[in-house]
Amino acid sequence: MLGVSRRWRREGQAIGLVPTMGALHAGHLSLVERSCRENHRVVVSIFVNPIQFGPGEDFERYPRDAERDAEVLAKAGVDFIYRPTVAVMYPTGSSTRIHVAGVSEPLEGRARPGHFDGVATVVAKLFTAVEPDRAYFGQKDAQQVTVVKRMAQDLGFPVEIRVSATVREPDGLALSSRNAYLAPEERKAAVCLSSALRLASGAYARGERSPERLRRTLWERLEVEPLAQVEYAELVDPETFSAHGSLAVLAVRIGRTRLIDNHDLAMDFPG
Repeated sequence: MLGVSRRWRREGQAIGLVPTMGALHAGHLSLVERSCRENHRVVVSIFVNPIQFGPGEDFERYPRDAERDAEVLAKAGVDFIYRPTVAVMYPTGSSTRIHVAGVSEPLEGRARPGHFDGVATVVAKLFTAVEPDRAYFGQKDAQQVTVVKRMAQDLGFPVEIRVSATVREPDGLALSSRNAYLAPEERKAAVCLSSALRLASGAYARGERSPERLRRTLWERLEVEPLAQVEYAELVDPETFSAHGSLAVLAVRIGRTRLIDNHDLAMDFPG
């Protein structure tokens, strides 16, 4: 991969990277389309990263559809699909992990110990392999985006991190590869996440600024859904993920499926 990137660079071509774990959906494609607009060459990586999954998580059953992904990306005009193997990414004896202190530790970091170390490590390795000018991430994974930004800044990667808005279904559910796990009744129940965010955004627009009352708005909507088990529903600063900012962040289990979503309450909720 690196040889291809460096040839493009010698030719004066800007390179965009869209890191993914495959099972591509419209959210991924929105990142690909933006990268195609903003760069001469576009690389999409597909790698289900084992070190960001904890014990008992869904690494083995994570959706994989290599043939469909390749067809979709060919139609989208992607120049290169980078599919490293686990052996390439983590050779025998590999033990180095990147820990981004502070921002990686609350919420998702607390719920999934080691998860963001895995994310930061794999993204750093992808940046090294591809040497992109720009890398594209979705706002749905808000804490991940903040971790990646901090890692890239602290380690001096000359990569511009571009973040695109969450892509949603018509009923508001944020697109995610894990939505494929949802049974029909669970799919209906999953709308409670976006509904809670919409209600809190509406309260904020009407002048509510109390973190506790806004947080209660989130919880009250989520708790009326029988299939929902709330892990957290909090308001944080989007730059530090410390408490009492305007970013509402949720993690909710619908049946066996763990879903996350977020919205900055200072902005209108889409739709």
